[in-house]
Amino acid sequence: MSFKDFQFHPKVYAGITACGYTSPTPIQKEAIQPILDGRDILGLAQTGTGKTAAFVLPLLQRLLNGPRKKVRALIVAPTRELAEQIHENIGQMAVKTGLRSAVVYGGVGKQPQISRIRAGAEIIVACPGRLLDLLSGKTFNLKAVEVLVLDEADHMFDKGFLPDIKRIIKQLPRDRQSLVFSATMPKEIRHLAEDILRKPVTVQVNHTQPAPTISHVLFQVSNTKKSALLKNILAEREMTSTLVFTRTKHKAKSLALLLQKAGFSATSLQGNLSQSNRQRAMDGFRDGTFKILVATDIAARGIDVRNISHVINFDMPDTAETYTHRTGRTGRATRSGIAFTFANYDDSKMLTLIERNLGKKMARERVPDFTNDENKQVDEVKRGNFSTQRRKKNKPISAKRGTKRSQSSSFDFGVGKSNPR
Repeated sequence: MSFKDFQFHPKVYAGITACGYTSPTPIQKEAIQPILDGRDILGLAQTGTGKTAAFVLPLLQRLLNGPRKKVRALIVAPTRELAEQIHENIGQMAVKTGLRSAVVYGGVGKQPQISRIRAGAEIIVACPGRLLDLLSGKTFNLKAVEVLVLDEADHMFDKGFLPDIKRIIKQLPRDRQSLVFSATMPKEIRHLAEDILRKPVTVQVNHTQPAPTISHVLFQVSNTKKSALLKNILAEREMTSTLVFTRTKHKAKSLALLLQKAGFSATSLQGNLSQSNRQRAMDGFRDGTFKILVATDIAARGIDVRNISHVINFDMPDTAETYTHRTGRTGRATRSGIAFTFANYDDSKMLTLIERNLGKKMARERVPDFTNDENKQVDEVKRGNFSTQRRKKNKPISAKRGTKRSQSSSFDFGVGKSNPR
């Protein structure tokens, strides 16, 4: 199937060509035509499947006809990073259409956002809190909105945005097209979809399973050896761009600092950063200034960075769905990717759930037997204590060949024994 089969306007097709799209992904094949036909959509798909283009392209096709310089489409996203990314994608796909978008989120000044909307943006991409703030100030209204898109609806529920979403919907015209996209479907989101969608077409594309292009590898390792293992992996393997996930903001910050002091090109992305610093971290990761991004789950969804070669779960995710979102940052489209997961005894139940979702066991790799001197430094990320007495030239830790492996470096959770590489 080709994008030409959808018979897009030449101005929209020029954006498809500019983005380098060749053939539609499964979610695009299933969703684009019903959206072009004006149908409401309930889309269930894993991250990294091309959802953004699935709703933006038919949206642009619709907005080519009709009035300009009015807010005619509203896209609501749960995070600033996702909102910014969608806004950028619209700019690329709408390059020849003359249609404009404005992005709205907190953490930055209101006035530039208001100015862009008043300058005649037809599309607003917004986070709920700042959008309600601007609407309460009567700076603009949503009376002309023809299409509503809720992207990553389950994540908005996780972040407590559901009441805000309901308040926003009350300010929209009843006669509109509504599109809801979600990776999972908790009952709250299903109820919301039932309330706002009219005879929707349900599009479902393996929404709970990681992409088949990803290889999954498990390291059974104690918490005290995780830092040393991470540095060893980063030093010994060919990794062009690596996303490392931690459970807390503090750990993301301190782990990135630990890697920097060890000589790695690393930065962090977490909730305590200002918007300018978050943008600087993302831009640096995208352009290769930073080879390693240490992040909390705020980056698990919506962050579209091409060519991420590896995802490392430094901390085990809380749910199997979160594992899918995290690992979906690599192996995008037809590219291959590798996901490493560090697990200890306490993670056995979650590991079982993840492997059940995968439909297979992860490949097991043994953990190198780090020396006692090296073990003195491996829990620095937890303590936030960065000693000045380090290895010469901050060389990353590397296991010597022929070293006897420690029994305590690897665990058996009853789901498969560790095998040497």
